[in-house]
Amino acid sequence: MYRERATEPLLAARTGPGTGTEAPEAGARTGPGTGARPGAEPEPGTESGERGGYTGGFGRWDRLAGVRNRPQRPFTEPGSLYFPPELHPVALHPLVTAGGPERVEWLLLRRLHDYLDFTTQLEALAVIPVVTAISRGRSGLRLPEAMRADAFKIVTDEAWHAQVSYDFGQQVARATGVPAERPNGGGPPAFTECLDVIRDRLPHEIRGVEALLFAIVSETLISGILAEIPRDERLPGSLREHVRDHAEDEGRHHVYFRAVLRHLWAALTPTERGAVGPQVPAAIQAFLAPDLARAAEDLRALGLPARSVEQVLAESWPEEKAVRDMAGAARSLVRYFGEAGALDDPATRDSFESAGLLCSDA
Repeated sequence: MYRERATEPLLAARTGPGTGTEAPEAGARTGPGTGARPGAEPEPGTESGERGGYTGGFGRWDRLAGVRNRPQRPFTEPGSLYFPPELHPVALHPLVTAGGPERVEWLLLRRLHDYLDFTTQLEALAVIPVVTAISRGRSGLRLPEAMRADAFKIVTDEAWHAQVSYDFGQQVARATGVPAERPNGGGPPAFTECLDVIRDRLPHEIRGVEALLFAIVSETLISGILAEIPRDERLPGSLREHVRDHAEDEGRHHVYFRAVLRHLWAALTPTERGAVGPQVPAAIQAFLAPDLARAAEDLRALGLPARSVEQVLAESWPEEKAVRDMAGAARSLVRYFGEAGALDDPATRDSFESAGLLCSDA
């Protein structure tokens, strides 16, 4: 079993007509070797590794990475607002606020704990395994050597993010008396079930690509939390600094995984692109969709009856607003898939359109 794990790539390998100059991974998909959209003129020397070149954002990693330069932030400022209520609208619903400010504070504390736990689980289960495979030459893709080297740095970054998110949550729990853990342990993250569904929809020979796909999605989407919390002066300063540290590292990861997307799409055959492309919206939803099950659990814990819980959830996240918010957060990522040529496939484009992800200029 362990020998198989050590040698099996994420994406089933096959050879191709690659034109790149890098030494391919053992058995890797070479694709066109440029990471560029098929049929397009290659651009000289961009971040995505065209013509064998790769210019990532890690040249000054030793001086910029949080794990190298920013110590863990101690939580020292207990207050009454721990998460932007606009990003967790159940806390603003009249059926919740009628119970007093203590209910709102508790709900937002629970949402902060869920965010910190999600970060820890995402890094450990979805991102670190993929970048570890890339660093070991087991992604199934032909990548520049510099991308493999930078993958080691991302493994280090993400392990640090998981560690400090866990530790910060424990500090918040001790300071506020609201446990970081849920009574039932919380169960597996919702995204894991979504990834199982995506995997089951894929042809057997390319199963494993869902891991690469979700890592690309999660590392290139513009999270509202990463964007808003550092600027929200209502929140404890230590929390804002904690999230800002994470966001600065993720800016470099964003550039890196945009390059991975180009290499991945170039390596897939047209048939494989037609199978993978329609699953991208589901991967986006797996990352961005609110965790309604946990929100419902918290509302029940406040004593709301089942009918009221359903009302609060429906009115806090009306479908039209949820789709609009998701499209806004995914706008850059959708553009990246378009640049890679994914939206040229009719089934893929239909899937993006049905999910409400396409703007008029896409």
